[in-house]
Amino acid sequence: MSLGIARNELILGGQKSGKSRRAELLARDWLAQSPQHRALLIATAQPWDDEMRARIARHQRDRAERVPSLATLEEPRDLAAVLQRESTSHTLLVVDCLTLWLTNWTMPAGVESMDFEQNRALANNWQAQAAMFLIAIERAPGPVVLVGNEIGLGVIPMGREVRAFVDALGQLNQQVAQVCQRVTLMAAGLPLTLKAPTLKEHAP
Repeated sequence: MSLGIARNELILGGQKSGKSRRAELLARDWLAQSPQHRALLIATAQPWDDEMRARIARHQRDRAERVPSLATLEEPRDLAAVLQRESTSHTLLVVDCLTLWLTNWTMPAGVESMDFEQNRALANNWQAQAAMFLIAIERAPGPVVLVGNEIGLGVIPMGREVRAFVDALGQLNQQVAQVCQRVTLMAAGLPLTLKAPTLKEHAP
C-alpha cells in the first residue's frame, strides 16, 4: 500500500518506534512511481565507538535489503548545503536523523574543554546552520523526509547540559514541523498524523 508522499514530512518517534522504517517505505514508494526517480539517504551518525559502528553497519545492511536502490550519503553537519546540492524534482531525500545532527553541532568532540567564547561561537554557528536548513527544506524542489527523536515525553533529565539538549531538540522539532507539510508521530510501528497537507498542497 502506498503511503502517499508529501512535499516534506517530519517523522518523530522514540527509540525503535518505526520512524526510520517509515522513511524507507516512503523512499521505496517514490522509487516505484517512476524509473526516473532516485532516492538518497543523508546519514548524520558518526561512529564514535564500537557500539555506534555496529549500529550504523546494521542499519546499512537492513536498508540495503529493504530498499536496494536507496543510496546513502554521510553528512554529519552541513545539511543545508547537501539539500541545496542534491535535491531535484526527481529526487527524494531522507535525512536520518535530526537528533544526531543536533548532537554533532552542540556536543562535538572536545566540547568539555572549550572556553566561554568558543562555546558562544559554537552556539551562534548552530543557530545560523539551523536557519539555513529550514530555508533549504522549504526551497527544495523535490520531496524531503526528515527523521528525528521525540525525547521530551519522559521524566525531566538530570544535568544542566542534558536538559539544555532536550530543550534545543524540542525547539528544533517545532521549527521543522512548522515548515513541513506533514508531521507523523510513530509509536509501536504505527503512524499518527499530527499535521497533514492541505488540499492545495501536493508532492512535487
